[in-house]
Amino acid sequence: MFIDPFDQIFEIMKQSFPESEYRPYPEQKRLLSNARYQLLTEKNEQNEATGFLAGWEFEEFRYIENVAVSQAIRGGGIGKRMMERFMKQSDKPVILEVERPEDELKRRRIGFYKRLGFHLEDYAYVQPALRTGHRPLPLQIMSYPESLTSSEFEAMRKVLYNEVYGVSDSYAYALNR
Repeated sequence: MFIDPFDQIFEIMKQSFPESEYRPYPEQKRLLSNARYQLLTEKNEQNEATGFLAGWEFEEFRYIENVAVSQAIRGGGIGKRMMERFMKQSDKPVILEVERPEDELKRRRIGFYKRLGFHLEDYAYVQPALRTGHRPLPLQIMSYPESLTSSEFEAMRKVLYNEVYGVSDSYAYALNR
């Protein structure tokens, strides 16, 4: 029986993130036709997806939207390998979003990215809602290999809001007030 590799990735996504942090299935799958979007995957000997990294390629930077490993094999270095592979594909800066360090698990995730060379930015940032009926999510940006200046951060935020989240500048302004 053939199982679509995207279905395997989406299942890992559902296991790894709260519903508010990923798009509904049709919208997520539609991203595969966007030339800026790419999925890196790790597979086991049975050719089943065990992890994935969803990234975006922009003119000035690269963005990691999601990285996750199957619950059964977390902690084995797969996430680190995918991150390093993505980071080495280009000399462009890399950014990602993280939850605020409000509990031990969130602090550990931030520590994982810091060990890879990322810097936790202190700029106000809100992720637009990815699903109808969900609220925008206050997050923080991490950047690699250097911290962002305020003008670099604003330019990056504008690209994310327009290209990744499809929201207007006026909506973005209202979110971050």
